[in-house]
Amino acid sequence: MSWNPIQNPECPSSETNSIETLIIPRARDIGGFDVRRALPAPQRQMVGPFIFLDQMGPAEFIDEGGIDVRPHPHIGLGTVTYLYEGEFEHRDSLGTHQMIYPGEVNWMTAGKGVTHSERTSDETRAKRNKLFGIQTWLALPSDKEEMEPDFEHHKEGAMPLITDTGTRAHLILGSAYGETSPVTMQSETFYLDVVLEAGTSFPLPDDQEDRGVYVSEGSVEIAGDVFEKGRMMVFRPGDKMTLKAGPQGARFMALGGATLNEKRYLWWNFVSSSKDRIEQAKEDWKAGDWEKGPFKLPLGDDAEFIPITPELDRTKPKDWP
Repeated sequence: MSWNPIQNPECPSSETNSIETLIIPRARDIGGFDVRRALPAPQRQMVGPFIFLDQMGPAEFIDEGGIDVRPHPHIGLGTVTYLYEGEFEHRDSLGTHQMIYPGEVNWMTAGKGVTHSERTSDETRAKRNKLFGIQTWLALPSDKEEMEPDFEHHKEGAMPLITDTGTRAHLILGSAYGETSPVTMQSETFYLDVVLEAGTSFPLPDDQEDRGVYVSEGSVEIAGDVFEKGRMMVFRPGDKMTLKAGPQGARFMALGGATLNEKRYLWWNFVSSSKDRIEQAKEDWKAGDWEKGPFKLPLGDDAEFIPITPELDRTKPKDWP
């Protein structure tokens, strides 16, 4: 998904002592399809290396509808798309052409620069279809920001499954509870898809520097306070935290890891520790030299791309407190 600089979530104060920040994403309709952005927020740019988190949908498309995210560039980050329902057809400038289905992981490391597109396939458009999922960006460590771009795809069965009474948790990225995801990471992190039956409790990892939870379905109770779906909570370091599912159960993404040592700037789809590097990427994309320039268009999806509009061009790279 493309960065939209005007779509900012709210961060009201929280009365729960262990919660450092409570984030309420603002829903934005992008043509019959709601997106809720939890990160970055005015009071919280990142949780560990996670610098961007969007909830896509849930949405239902009728009459050959679907999603078309035209080719666009990235630098300095890794993207992961994780679906609850539906599918995406991914193409990128590395030559990748990959479908992604619920429970699978597409991990694209942009490094010094990559271009990709995400669309609903023609086969899926031919029938009524649904889409619901989470997309995140992870900022790369400063010594990896200019690494060669890369892509990995992992089937659902390859991801560690952590189970207990009333609990199912898929480990998407990093390490937690003695398990390690097969996805190649450039920094210490964890990212879990957790499904709880009603009344079930779940302890967050207590060996991670930074931790947060985004509730996508149902509700959770924390220290006596109830948080409904569409809420993100970021917790104070070191506190032992347990979440309890509400009467309808709960599904949430638990995420975090080691914080980065340097500030990160964002502009559109670019992340970097250097404003000058972002300006260079901006000029490279505007030049549109797909043959000799640093950005190429995806093989099989090179007839169009997302341009930098004059309005967007006037914005500046942003950072958060």
